[in-house]
Amino acid sequence: MIVDLQSKLLPVIDGADQAVNEAAWLGALALDLEVPVWLTEQYPEGLGDSDPRLLEALSNARRWSKVHFGAHDDPVLARVLAECGRRQIILCGAEAHICVLQTALGLLEAGYEVYWLTEAIASRRREETRLAMARVTSAGAVAVSADMVAYEWLERCDGDRFKRAHRNFLKARSARPLRF
Repeated sequence: MIVDLQSKLLPVIDGADQAVNEAAWLGALALDLEVPVWLTEQYPEGLGDSDPRLLEALSNARRWSKVHFGAHDDPVLARVLAECGRRQIILCGAEAHICVLQTALGLLEAGYEVYWLTEAIASRRREETRLAMARVTSAGAVAVSADMVAYEWLERCDGDRFKRAHRNFLKARSARPLRF
């Protein structure tokens, strides 16, 4: 679940580009592995749509417009999420200390396992991101990186999915390739 990485909000977010790049990379891998990806948009009339890079990379993701800070407080979203049967949620987005935190706390309260995607969560001020992570992990969420999640999902390095994921990883991070 990618929370509120929206075009009019991102210019004031510390670490916005990294958050978008990591969310797009892991989200694309999730879709390739048939893991559902959801984008939420807080009051898009004022904050705009999700970042165009996300919309391009995740064209098959489900989009939710919301007015609650905590996405799980939306009764339709909560019902559809429960019906999909997934109990583990990888969570990222902005702002860490508002919508992402309240979404995480609501999901935890509803019995979901929440994984806080550290390098894809941001706020206007870095300190608020740090405080939100401390609060959510003390409430039971688990801090993870995109690499941790990706390699758990992939399980092995000898398939086409791994090769696609590795190529996309290099593009997202302008990294040097590993030779396999």
